[in-house]
Amino acid sequence: MSAQRLLASALCSRTICARQMGTVAVRWTTAAPIHSRPPSAQTRRLHSTPVRMHGIDRPAPGTGIKLHFSDSKGSLIKTVEVNEGDNILDIGQEYDIDLEGACEGSIACSTCHVILEPQVYDMLPEPEDDENDMLDMAFGLTDTSRLGCQVKITRGMDGCVVKLPSATRNMFVDGAKPTKH
Repeated sequence: MSAQRLLASALCSRTICARQMGTVAVRWTTAAPIHSRPPSAQTRRLHSTPVRMHGIDRPAPGTGIKLHFSDSKGSLIKTVEVNEGDNILDIGQEYDIDLEGACEGSIACSTCHVILEPQVYDMLPEPEDDENDMLDMAFGLTDTSRLGCQVKITRGMDGCVVKLPSATRNMFVDGAKPTKH
């Protein structure tokens, strides 16, 4: 009798039973024959978490919250319109602003470090410990520095300036441009 037929015809009580078939030991717990279990018990289920969606939906012109991105010297890079709830990292990548986000927003790097205006910084919730740990490694840290991946846009931020630092610290090859994943 084959091992599969032996398994299919085997009955077990609620205790764990084991059968030795050559070098293969099989253990299971069931109150019914394997072939008569309901389909839900016969199929193997895999669990997964949803993939983080990259990018944002651009608002209709004139309806969004305006953000002004500037370089470390204060020169305007780009003004964009965004939706409430978007984060600065996704906005920067959507509008081709030089925010890398090497860890894709998992708070494992400081490559999305941005410098906010004091009034905007004060209206945001305090940074979590993980964010503060990463900010400690950021280049050009200021009192109003935040990780762009952790800053969610609110209506009160309309018209604010988001300043990019002069450099970032990353193990990535120098000179490479970030791309959307």
